[in-house]
Amino acid sequence: MESLETELKRARALDTDELADAIESIGFECTRCGACCKGYTAADGDEEPHTATVFPNEIRELGGATPEQYEWRDVARPMPYGLTETDDGETEGETFEWALQTDACGDCTFYEEDENGVGACSVHENRPLICRTYPFSVALGGTTQPMGEAVDGEGMVRAHECEGLGRDISREHAEELAAALKARAVRELEEAIGVRDNYAPVERAPGEAVVYDSEGAKRPDGAPR
Repeated sequence: MESLETELKRARALDTDELADAIESIGFECTRCGACCKGYTAADGDEEPHTATVFPNEIRELGGATPEQYEWRDVARPMPYGLTETDDGETEGETFEWALQTDACGDCTFYEEDENGVGACSVHENRPLICRTYPFSVALGGTTQPMGEAVDGEGMVRAHECEGLGRDISREHAEELAAALKARAVRELEEAIGVRDNYAPVERAPGEAVVYDSEGAKRPDGAPR
């Protein structure tokens, strides 16, 4: 396996024209169905909340977009992987990422629908990179790679299931998506390196959750641990 530093160099060297070519070859247009913003029913019948990675700097930027209500918890929650629920209803364990906060229905807290069921993002201009690039990803070690089909011949660009795939896309839009894809790949690897370099285990009390991100150990409310 290549080192994270090597993968970061590859990410920084990605050719956005080639990424745009791959995106243009399959086509995409958001239908505003909201599927990528909502919770879902898993194969075993369990209701699963919307889960999308958000970086510490993006949490702060989103907080700035909603200053009248901003607290860290309004924007993000600990990524559930690695956490368990105790008999007392507390969440405990360790995790290494943040996820966008969800509402009582398991949908992204920033997702809205009009009376006709058409979806919209209330912080669209400030939305995280993972939202800007959906349903595409770049297949590099150390990056988040949704399960999906290869779009290009090299298998670098992947497409996740989405009803908007296969629709006409302008070159300008394809290039915007390509630039965001490259930025996301670079940012994910920078975060992974930061998590690795700043990881210092802390002792946890029963019923306590700790998130290790690129800035160190934190409580679920974003405060340093």
